[in-house]
Amino acid sequence: MELLALIGIAIVLLVIGVPVAFAFGSSGLIVGSYLMVFGENPYVLTFLPNRLEGIFSNTTLITIPLFILMGMILEKSGIAERLINSIAKLFGSLGGGAAMGVILVGVLLSASTGIVGATVVMMGVIAVPTMLKANYDKRLISGVVAASGTLGQIIPPSIILIILADVLNVSVRDLFSAAILPSILLVSAYVLFVLGIVIFAPKLAPANLEISKNIRTLALETLKMAIPPILLIVLVLGSILGGIVEPTQAAALGVMGALVLSFFNGQLHFNLIKQASAETILFCGMVFMILIGANCFTLVFNELGGDVFVLEFFSNYLDSPFYFMLVAMLVVFILGFLIDFFEICYIALPILAGIAMHYQVDMLWFALLVAINLQTSFLTPPFGFSIFFLKSAVGDSIRIGEIYRGVIPFILLQVLILGFVFCFPQLTLSSADWAKILEFIF
Repeated sequence: MELLALIGIAIVLLVIGVPVAFAFGSSGLIVGSYLMVFGENPYVLTFLPNRLEGIFSNTTLITIPLFILMGMILEKSGIAERLINSIAKLFGSLGGGAAMGVILVGVLLSASTGIVGATVVMMGVIAVPTMLKANYDKRLISGVVAASGTLGQIIPPSIILIILADVLNVSVRDLFSAAILPSILLVSAYVLFVLGIVIFAPKLAPANLEISKNIRTLALETLKMAIPPILLIVLVLGSILGGIVEPTQAAALGVMGALVLSFFNGQLHFNLIKQASAETILFCGMVFMILIGANCFTLVFNELGGDVFVLEFFSNYLDSPFYFMLVAMLVVFILGFLIDFFEICYIALPILAGIAMHYQVDMLWFALLVAINLQTSFLTPPFGFSIFFLKSAVGDSIRIGEIYRGVIPFILLQVLILGFVFCFPQLTLSSADWAKILEFIF
């Protein structure tokens, strides 16, 4: 009865518009208080302070504000904007080149910021007008920009990978390493799709002949703009994957690197640091409020035997790791339509993780499947978050129906890669696996 009340109160609060963090947190506090006064366990909420202390002393979570600050500095300094402009102009001289350029920019921005929404909006504002001017098909524009902007979900140093590592109790370094091959496969699938468009439907992605006249100048300009972010990526990811420093220290190096790039770009000033810090605080405030609310909810949920109930359900009706993984991926996919990935990670995943450990599922593999799955749901109409980010950026220049149709091929590509990783867990290589490969090569 109390378990139904816990879930019911949370649903009612969500329906009337209460933010997720407060809806689940309030539900946990209300039912937890009832249990303390009238229930069998008067100490249920006394464990909450210990949980909160664990959150704020968690060194893994310190990387989140640092990586977000790094991305905000790069965005506010104009480095990302100039990178998008120069790459779009350079590749625009080729058939499908602007689309290829957007994919490349998506990779670079994802690896240097890890912030999905900001990347989609930024590319929507800057790259879309250039592609429209070059007479690209609006559906192709929408699909390429939305899909490339969501690469930040799985390309390290993705914020979601850090959160998944914390929730699922796996190494951030190993999860970053495990994401490398699937990321390469996904980007390659995007590129091959655009090449297919160029070959079989060239009118959808024409070359911009005006740009091709200054190709050498544009190449030098693009190289000049691309090298600093690439060096920053190598500094941050190389130090993590190479085992030189811990992720927290690498994130601090990333912030310092972003400040140095801003300085040499002539954009380092007090207002930049103030704006980047303010947005980082707002973003992290949201994340940690969700984490606190989710901890309160799951504490009471587990105390009421909710985790045991879910485990028994799977054991009785789906007593197979294969069927569990299918149901888990479907649940995550559907939740991706309705709530943000922070809520999914902190509320739904702890429950699913307990069952996954019961079935002895490889948690690196599980975490990566969740990340790719969420990336897919973020693109899927009608509620995909990336679709709304893109629509807010392009305004009336592209209709919502054209965006829906444009993302479908990229959704299918992501489902294909998701299925590929599902069928071949060997693709999720840990840092130790990569070390053996590099030792064999060199």
